[in-house]
Amino acid sequence: MNDRPSRSVTSNLSRRDFLGTAAMVMASALPAPQAEAQPILDLHQHTKYNGRPDQQLLAHQAYHHITRTVLLPGEGWMLSIVGDNETCAALVKQYPERFLLFACSDVAESRTPYVLRGDIRRGALGIGELKFHVAVDSQELHRVYKLAEELGVPVLIHFEHQTYSTGFERFESILKAYPRVNFIGHAQTWWGNISADLDPRVLYPKGPVKRGGLTDRLLADYPNIYGDLSADSGLNALTRDAEFARDFVRRHTRKLIWGSDCDCHDGMGAETQDGYCIATRSLAMLRQLVPDDAAFRQIVYENGAALLGLKRVS
Repeated sequence: MNDRPSRSVTSNLSRRDFLGTAAMVMASALPAPQAEAQPILDLHQHTKYNGRPDQQLLAHQAYHHITRTVLLPGEGWMLSIVGDNETCAALVKQYPERFLLFACSDVAESRTPYVLRGDIRRGALGIGELKFHVAVDSQELHRVYKLAEELGVPVLIHFEHQTYSTGFERFESILKAYPRVNFIGHAQTWWGNISADLDPRVLYPKGPVKRGGLTDRLLADYPNIYGDLSADSGLNALTRDAEFARDFVRRHTRKLIWGSDCDCHDGMGAETQDGYCIATRSLAMLRQLVPDDAAFRQIVYENGAALLGLKRVS
């Protein structure tokens, strides 16, 4: 789910300071995006997102010329913000050529393996997003990892210091323990750790990146981990240090997957508290960092499509 800092009074930065002048200058100039010559897969969207009707989700995706969209359901406490497995499945049934879905269940519940197994048998292509108050190496999450290994589906995890999927510094042990499971990293602590000098309490770090960050190293060293570029956390990673970001996306072109995690209603920031569309800024910034058409397509479509076993499109 989106990590816009204006949604929470606990953010380390004010909304005004959040992405800084660079992002606004570089990524918000386009009044409407141009249709890309290649397909776009949005790895990270939600139904009922902060009350957004389905038709407005359709409008948002159409504005950005999104070819396919992965719907990530919520469960447990998440249902106050996003829709559940059933609402996602209903939209996929209504628009099967536009939408795909993952499966979610509150990992603290004993029924979780049963719920996830059933939804995957009914067509869910992965598990997530997992955004619960447990450690990344907890028994609750180990149950999910083992099921993903058995069923051959990816797992998308929201990492947030002392809040969700905690203990990121121990995540490497999970990658080693489950080499046949493809993991997708997302959110503040995941993207903050592109820098080796991260203060984990700072969820949206600013300024130059110190090379050697844990996230950067995991992407380089492990074939079973990918990065979800969605939300303000992903956008912040692309904008805080342009020189580093350009090199980062070049080195990890085959490990990064674009997603929006945007809750606006029209592609122009309607009904958001801070008045901008994350997808607009993210796609524009990514295009600046990746001018090569083939590399851009790799990030906005090919990596996600390959991970989910989708057919190639021209």
